[in-house]
Amino acid sequence: MNAVPGPDAAPRAELTLRGLIIGIVITLVFTAANVFFGLKAGLTFATSIPAAVISMAILRAMKNATIQENNIVQTVASAAGTLSSIIFVLPGLIIVGWWTGFPFWISFGICAAGGILGVMYTIPLRRALVTDSDLPYPEGVACAEVLKVGAGDVAKGADAVEAGSSGLMAVVVGSIVSAVFYIVVQTKIFASDLAQYFHIGNRGSASGYDFSLSFALFAVGHLVGLWVGIAMLFGAFIGWGWAVPHFTALHPVAGDVADVAQGAWNHYVRFVGAGTIGVAAIWTLAKLVKPVVSGLASAMAASRVRKAGKADTLPRTEQDMPIGIVGLIVLICMLPIAWLLGHFSIVSGLGSHTTLLVVGGVLFVLILSFLVSTVCGYMAGLIGSSNSPLSGIGILVVIIAALLLVAGVKSDLPVDSGKALVAFALFITSVVFAVAAIANNNLQDLKTGQLVDATPWRQQVALVIGVIAGAIVIPPVLDLLNHAYGFLGAPGVDPAHALPAPQAGLISALAQGVIQNNIDWSLITTGALIGVGIIILDAILGRTTKSVRLPPLAVGLGIYLPTSTTLMIVVGAIVGWYFDKRADRTPRAESTKQLGVLLASGMIVGESIIGVIVAAIVVFSGKPSPLALVGDSFDNAAIWIGTIAFAAVTFAMYRWITRLGQKS
Repeated sequence: MNAVPGPDAAPRAELTLRGLIIGIVITLVFTAANVFFGLKAGLTFATSIPAAVISMAILRAMKNATIQENNIVQTVASAAGTLSSIIFVLPGLIIVGWWTGFPFWISFGICAAGGILGVMYTIPLRRALVTDSDLPYPEGVACAEVLKVGAGDVAKGADAVEAGSSGLMAVVVGSIVSAVFYIVVQTKIFASDLAQYFHIGNRGSASGYDFSLSFALFAVGHLVGLWVGIAMLFGAFIGWGWAVPHFTALHPVAGDVADVAQGAWNHYVRFVGAGTIGVAAIWTLAKLVKPVVSGLASAMAASRVRKAGKADTLPRTEQDMPIGIVGLIVLICMLPIAWLLGHFSIVSGLGSHTTLLVVGGVLFVLILSFLVSTVCGYMAGLIGSSNSPLSGIGILVVIIAALLLVAGVKSDLPVDSGKALVAFALFITSVVFAVAAIANNNLQDLKTGQLVDATPWRQQVALVIGVIAGAIVIPPVLDLLNHAYGFLGAPGVDPAHALPAPQAGLISALAQGVIQNNIDWSLITTGALIGVGIIILDAILGRTTKSVRLPPLAVGLGIYLPTSTTLMIVVGAIVGWYFDKRADRTPRAESTKQLGVLLASGMIVGESIIGVIVAAIVVFSGKPSPLALVGDSFDNAAIWIGTIAFAAVTFAMYRWITRLGQKS
């Protein structure tokens, strides 16, 4: 696995056997934990940073370890946090009653073929969205900072942070604080969130808010910056200041006010948000046409340089996997995808349309996968992989797939074939979703690689290996959890013990709604109109102000994501902005701001690692709250104690990091 070194290349350990083995082991463990936690809580952990910290500790005990080798380990392991997102779609086949378990080779084929395709699609996107882009890539930057501090690799200059002392201390303190706080939250002595729901007026309207007391979400806000945070807040205001009260008044139901408000958000507002994200995604694609074409042209130019025997003239950071090999692997991936689609159509009773379904399905995967890869890469660059609304992409893909099936084959099939069409829509969406999940993460990894002087093609090989490792472990874990608990909404499952699998339930309901023609298109249309308005407003702000912007995708995220995710990101964005403003008035501004980034990186590290450990404890103990020390009667006190503690710890950390910055 050796490429011709570029002019700035020196012999060093990067893509090594030991690094790959460490990365695969971490991938297997994190993937299993992520699958369970995602089905239970509706979210997955980004594992790049925890993997970087773990591999850093292991490689330090070995000879000749480098920051680039450490980067390869986290690159392999990052597949655990992304490919496991297939749980947002694939369990839908169980929920609609089509499957009773997860056949290994079929499920492996979906994950592996789709995941490798996702790696290939992000290669030409790297130049457009990473090299020639000013997207913040919060988790990619945070991971690079962790790697640099661990390796003692810092920039030179008067204001640079010294890795051996203050920089490493910032990461460690941030990690410990967020980890300890998360553990105390799991004991229920601290509340997990500050939430309140209430009625508005006397028309039955309801609304509310939910601040998750999460230092990881807070840190993401610090890293994404002020205007992305404000845009998400604007979206949250649309969702909970207008949409939830509007729909609760329009569709009054009896019950607890929190259930009423959450029900309206779940059944109506999320679809409005999906419409906004859809329009914003199309607009994003339109704006990215030129840089994507430029990126493809650069990849072609690099390929011609290699063919001319001048590969040694390419800088290390420009050595992507050759575009010819990329194209060949894409075509090879289409073979198992075509077989999977053909096999599924035959066993589902749609055999009379197998040729149409296979040819049309391959074209659907080929084209739509590239489009969603671009959108997912952009969203991950904007707010981070962990907070990118993959389920919103899944919603759009399943709607398009279902509409095409209705238009293309439904009229020629028996009336009772509706269930088979729903299953096929979910099946092909799973393939596209695997592509989207990997693309959502890969560019984050490639951003990390850019910042630590890694070789892109080596990272791309590592990503393929990580995908295969994750694809091996996902099917048996899913099958185990299905037989142990089942998924909410599936036939014959006990709702009291079933795993909620919220995204899979929503996406399967959408597929059924489109094919059975009972979906409310007005919700998606409303969201699309909001998206158009935000695009116009953002364009006006761009022309009339220096820095004020409202990124349309960020606004769509604010509508679509729960306030338990968005509001703490907003708080982190505002606090991070204020911290930077205060730092600018100090003698060592850049040093202090850099330490703020490292502190935020540490917060993500600590909570992510402990979150995965707690997920594993939940799996092995069989208890939903195995660390709980107090009961529900302590809830009110826990809210006050947790909120005050969160605010006090945040103030203390930023005060400490400011002082540390002035001493660096």
